[in-house]
Amino acid sequence: MRVSSFLAELSSRDIKLSADGERLRCNAPAGALTPELRDELRQRKRQIIEFLRTAEAIARQQEAIVPMQPRGTRIPVFAAGGHNGDVFAFRDLVRHLGADQPFFGLQPPGLDGRSEPLKRVEDLASYFASQIQAFRPNGPCIIAGYCAGGAVAFELAQQLLQRGAAVSFLALFGCLYPPLYRFSLPYWGRRVAIHAKALATLTSFEDRRQYLAERLRQRLKALRADRTPTGTDPISVTKFRFEQATMAAVRRYTPGRFPGRLCLLIPNREWLSSGGVAVRWRSAADRTEEYYGPDSCDPDRMLIDPHAPAIAELFRQCRDSTATQVAPEVRRKGLL
Repeated sequence: MRVSSFLAELSSRDIKLSADGERLRCNAPAGALTPELRDELRQRKRQIIEFLRTAEAIARQQEAIVPMQPRGTRIPVFAAGGHNGDVFAFRDLVRHLGADQPFFGLQPPGLDGRSEPLKRVEDLASYFASQIQAFRPNGPCIIAGYCAGGAVAFELAQQLLQRGAAVSFLALFGCLYPPLYRFSLPYWGRRVAIHAKALATLTSFEDRRQYLAERLRQRLKALRADRTPTGTDPISVTKFRFEQATMAAVRRYTPGRFPGRLCLLIPNREWLSSGGVAVRWRSAADRTEEYYGPDSCDPDRMLIDPHAPAIAELFRQCRDSTATQVAPEVRRKGLL
């Protein structure tokens, strides 16, 4: 019999159980607790206490907090997803972190269509900070972000510290420095150079004209895709509006100074220096560490299998590091 079924049977007999630390308290009418039930309670004590604790945590759960792995004794992680708000992007990573690492996704408002998306990173971080403090008023936490969600995670960690909360560290998984989402002259300069090199290999005016026309068609197609929902159904439209609002908020956001420990989990060595990612984040925190994955890993798929085990190992290195006990510095680690 499953624990839930056993507890349902006890409830039908008006037998009430509660967990008090490692003790299991029982309140039952006279004669309701038979010797057989007493024996089963003793045998299943640990299972029942764990079940009651999980149920209590879910009952306390705030609207924004998605318990992806609520059990474990380690400092819990609260993680913001990418520009689409999908916290289940962390699913494979959570599985590889193990059963002792509590992990909670942060579900933003506006994704379900019942409310409007928040238009500022600061407002979204304030919303999450209130939810986390109501859910876990005491004890330290780890804040994490993926991709565009790094801006939200960065601001959230700052606001939690300002509210007196203990943030063990901030972990950013493949996160660009937010201003890089705006117009980038170096990026477009590189793109122009690539096309100029390609044009130089073409010998006729007609070939060059066709090349430019095809590149222009592809660019216009990409722009239309960025500005148009993938479907006309309500779910597609809501998702599109949410993503547009999130990216607009991230583009407007400029990080302040984070006084804590910032861990950059970077997909591969090449991405390490792409667009000055690492250098810009270093300027925004008192202490930064860089953990980079294998060359085969890429930012779009770094949290899912087959790359998730390597990134989970990087997170464990970050989590178990003694860096919090040393002077501010830049530290680099990686998987070969």
